[in-house]
Amino acid sequence: MSGRVLALSGGVGGAKLVLGLRHLCGPGNVTAIVNTGDDFDHMGLYVSPDIDTLLYTLSGQSNRTLGWGRDSETWSFMAAATSLGAPDWFRLGDGDLALHVLRTQWIHQGESLSTITARFAEAWNVGVTLLPMSDRRIATMVETEEGVLPFQDYFVRRHCEPAVRAIRFEGADTAAPAPGVLDTILSADHDAIVLAPSNPFLSIDPILSLPGVREALVRTATPIVAVSPLVGGQAVKGPTDKLMRELGLPLTHSAIMRHYGAFLDGIVVDAPDDIPAPGNLPTLVTDTMMVSLEDRIRVARAACDLAQTL
Repeated sequence: MSGRVLALSGGVGGAKLVLGLRHLCGPGNVTAIVNTGDDFDHMGLYVSPDIDTLLYTLSGQSNRTLGWGRDSETWSFMAAATSLGAPDWFRLGDGDLALHVLRTQWIHQGESLSTITARFAEAWNVGVTLLPMSDRRIATMVETEEGVLPFQDYFVRRHCEPAVRAIRFEGADTAAPAPGVLDTILSADHDAIVLAPSNPFLSIDPILSLPGVREALVRTATPIVAVSPLVGGQAVKGPTDKLMRELGLPLTHSAIMRHYGAFLDGIVVDAPDDIPAPGNLPTLVTDTMMVSLEDRIRVARAACDLAQTL
């Protein structure tokens, strides 16, 4: 496929699809707006997990064994730090520290997250324009049966165990989207906008919560297609299915469609639901598991093919 594609992405699942899109469309033809609601300060460092996952995946440095972090990682820093009483629930690898230390230094010097992310992407020749959703700090907060937990406490420290009652994005109502986000959504330069199979509630919703983003998606003339994060009625990775049950939603692709609402033009799914698609929304059925690079390219092609028919 020739053409340009915009993706809205979280971390691991989103990075797989964005990699497939880059191979399908070619370097320089894909832009990804990336969730930063997971960003947090840890041990004095600014950590941006979803951006880092995309950087590692697109530069061929991702740790396929762990599913996160850098390949061939070592842990001397963590061993030394924990021996001195540092927390060990969120691990920072020796190589991983490079991004966090430099990002923190440059943020303190007054540079924006957008500028820093672009510098990293250029240094590693990732071939995709990466746009943080905002240069302002936004915090995903999870309201659970045990109280309100910051996202990383819920996701990493507590392994998503507490039952969820609601999710909110602190600071989103007063934070502007990062430079280029709204213009890119509204641009006529893209042939498709693809919502990656990231967690709709924890990875895509933070992007949609920013002022003007959902409205821009409704206004744009570019067809918008989602890839459902459900396979066989459950999440491939992460707590999407657990969250849906706790929020009282059926584990169906139709529930994902209804959640995204009016801006969605079509969806790629692994199998049809018994429940009809809302408003007869166009649906493409294909194998959506992304294990190999060929799988990622195939799913990317399915999303783009569906968009071309809309």
